[in-house]
Amino acid sequence: MDIAGKGVVITGASEGLGAALGHRLASAGAKVVLFARRGAPLEAVVEEIRRAGGQAWAVTGDIADKDAIYPLAATASELTGGVEVLVHNASTLGPTPLRLLLDSECEDLERVLQVNLVGPFRLSKALAAGMALRGRGLVLSVSSDAAVEAYPRWGAYGLSKAALDHLSRTFAAELADTGVRFLSVDPGEMDTAMHAAAMPEADRASLSRPAEVAEQIAAMLVQVDQLPSGSRVQAARFGARS
Repeated sequence: MDIAGKGVVITGASEGLGAALGHRLASAGAKVVLFARRGAPLEAVVEEIRRAGGQAWAVTGDIADKDAIYPLAATASELTGGVEVLVHNASTLGPTPLRLLLDSECEDLERVLQVNLVGPFRLSKALAAGMALRGRGLVLSVSSDAAVEAYPRWGAYGLSKAALDHLSRTFAAELADTGVRFLSVDPGEMDTAMHAAAMPEADRASLSRPAEVAEQIAAMLVQVDQLPSGSRVQAARFGARS
């Protein structure tokens, strides 16, 4: 896939991997719409991208708010001339320190599912239909190793990511003949605020930087047509850390 000129929506884009992907894809010529809850840092990322010569816009909202989804989809389509790539990056762990499932409140699990699963489902519905009409498009879900490994205290997050992976596979099966592709990518462990909240004792030097992972994902996009729709891939497969 040549990302130049394509409309891209990235959720959870005010920091971490979302912001790094915004920078990387804009530098390759994409027209990026960045979405997040916190307006000030989101606007700062957009301003940095524009100063570097990229095209970027900020849309503020909560992925868990169903009333934010269709306005986001409509605004992004208008700004870019049509969204061809959607990146589900917004995510929440739930309360930290992380809790055992027996100690988790139902309302906390519900919030994790709304952010990590239901919001992406709604936004996929809102944008994938237009992709199908055009006969092309990519929906990329940022997953986690917690989607396939059962770690104590990671239950709410892990089950939401496992469900997100399966949502991607199911969309891929249902839209197999439309030209719209669905992939999940495991970025590995990154030096982000979320990781620090979950594992404050971790050695930051051992973690990948968001910009490194964004580079790997950009390399993956170049080869994306060779990956079966519905696949779950490791970002590190597409480039070694420097």
